[in-house]
Amino acid sequence: MTPELYLREANCLATAEAEMERIGACREGIDIMLPKMRHFVFMARKLDPRGATILKQEMLAVGGEAAISYNALCDLTKPTDCLLSGTERQFGIAMGKLELQPFGMKCLAGQLRSALQNLRSAEPMQFGAMRLDRTMVMGIVNVTPDSFSDDGTQDAVEAVEKALAMEKAGADIIDIGGESTRPGASPVSAGEEMARVIPVIKALAGRLNAPISIDSRKSEVVEAALAAGACIVNLVGGIRDGAMAKAVAGSRAPVILMHMRGEPATMQDDPRYDDVMDDIVSDLRDQVKMAVEAGVEPRNIALDPGIGFGKTLGHNLEILRRLGEMRILGLPIMVGASRKSFIGKVMDAEAGDRLEGSVAAAVRASANGANIVRVHDVAETVKALRIADAIMRASKR
Repeated sequence: MTPELYLREANCLATAEAEMERIGACREGIDIMLPKMRHFVFMARKLDPRGATILKQEMLAVGGEAAISYNALCDLTKPTDCLLSGTERQFGIAMGKLELQPFGMKCLAGQLRSALQNLRSAEPMQFGAMRLDRTMVMGIVNVTPDSFSDDGTQDAVEAVEKALAMEKAGADIIDIGGESTRPGASPVSAGEEMARVIPVIKALAGRLNAPISIDSRKSEVVEAALAAGACIVNLVGGIRDGAMAKAVAGSRAPVILMHMRGEPATMQDDPRYDDVMDDIVSDLRDQVKMAVEAGVEPRNIALDPGIGFGKTLGHNLEILRRLGEMRILGLPIMVGASRKSFIGKVMDAEAGDRLEGSVAAAVRASANGANIVRVHDVAETVKALRIADAIMRASKR
């Protein structure tokens, strides 16, 4: 009989496990082989050149790889980056040795161990009381006169009806916002923002089954909205001070932390990054630390890379392409790309004519690791994600 070779998605452990079970491998053997079948690539930054040399030696010794600067051996005064490549098994062996080494290697081993633990889990994530076993859809209700997407309203009755229609169309969360954060937008006072959103939240609190999220960046608005019936905080710009951290922690409400460079009025003035995804992950890592130290439970935290908030067209596309890199933090990911200007630039379309691009971005975000997508067009997105989720979870059925 002539052998035949086929390709399998080796990095999908569910696929690998199912295939080994199908061919009759024993359970003990499967548990031993799975860590050898999943491959990871990490970027380690700001390494002591001496530590980087040790790291390279240890990775090569276990059959992995580690790329460092050619000059690292010549100049011990300048930190170097290192691109690491290996299987879970190879990293596991190397970490045991790195923990005994100087020059920051023990710290790096701890970070690797945490990262692998975050990436290894196949269980659905939890966000507050929500079990994220599929892609959740957050419907946007802007109670503003100047929304970038041309869908805002200052009529509370209209906003309530819109939210109810979104829930009927399949929205899992309803997000209420009273301040436009479009590029160039001027801030409104906390009083004005509360006057817009609180009547809507109160009117919806007893009528919606879906949880209500308050979209704001002011602690007083967040506190008033939670008292009125909101139960999730969508924190525009994330945690930037102790007051906001304490307000969120004191409420015990789930919170979405967002990355934003600058303020809405100026955030699009030539935004620059050394590496856009690394910078976002670093900022969100700091925000999570601040939130947890203030008393927020990790299971109540989700993360948003902040598409369009201090990012160029290229940055936004790269974020969506590399979104899976945020999984290193081990927390749910929310993406809000709906109708944003980068879609308009690619499609050459105005805000009200970006449906197809918005749905495509939501599906791509879901495929790359997003647990929640924040959208204007709920019905269309829910239908598209139903198919996308079925495809992505087919091997786990």
